[in-house]
Amino acid sequence: MKKYKLTDETTDVLGITLHRVKALKDFDDVKKGELGGYVESERNLSQAGNCWVYGNAKVCDNAKVCDNAKVCDNAKVCDNAWVYDNAWVYDNACVYGNAKVYGNAWVYGNAWVYDNAWVYDNAWVCGNAWVYGNAKVYGNAKVCDNAKVCGDAMICSDTDYMSIKGLGSEYRSTTIFRTKGKNIAVRCGCFYGTLTEFVDRVKEAHGNSKYAKEYLALVDLVKIHFESEE
Repeated sequence: MKKYKLTDETTDVLGITLHRVKALKDFDDVKKGELGGYVESERNLSQAGNCWVYGNAKVCDNAKVCDNAKVCDNAKVCDNAWVYDNAWVYDNACVYGNAKVYGNAWVYGNAWVYDNAWVYDNAWVCGNAWVYGNAKVYGNAKVCDNAKVCGDAMICSDTDYMSIKGLGSEYRSTTIFRTKGKNIAVRCGCFYGTLTEFVDRVKEAHGNSKYAKEYLALVDLVKIHFESEE
């Protein structure tokens, strides 16, 4: 027996019609007759397991929610993204592209996980954080606030990244994180590169100004924090 059906109540997302779901039986914390969130078709929400889409959450395109995963509130899962195992995506979070959220991971707040990024194990991505590219956030890591983790980032604990805002002439957020091979990468504004490349860019753009001194002081702190120099 199916656990839910598509109702005639619809909403539109970028020209795609989504249907609100309705439970056909009791399961987990969902009661028979309870209305859930919106899906484009049954391919988006598995009829097996205890997975569910709640509130005004939306799942569309080829995205899939399965196992015991939960998508709640105003969250969106689209494109080819998968949310599965015991993962939660909620608040205003967005998971899209080819991203995967699984294990016991949580993505919430205004966070975005996209491209080929994976968030898994007991990891959290929250606040206004972005995780994208081929980044992997796992273990007990918590990527939050305004952090932007990308490229080949490998974040398995809170010590694998740093995020600071208010530096430079435009008071940007700067995120420094480990990548494959225990290297260190920097994401600041439109810049993404190694620590050495970041130093070169700072000197080129800011010379010997106050802003350069701020960024170079940050580089010294990063080297101490990661106990590694390029």
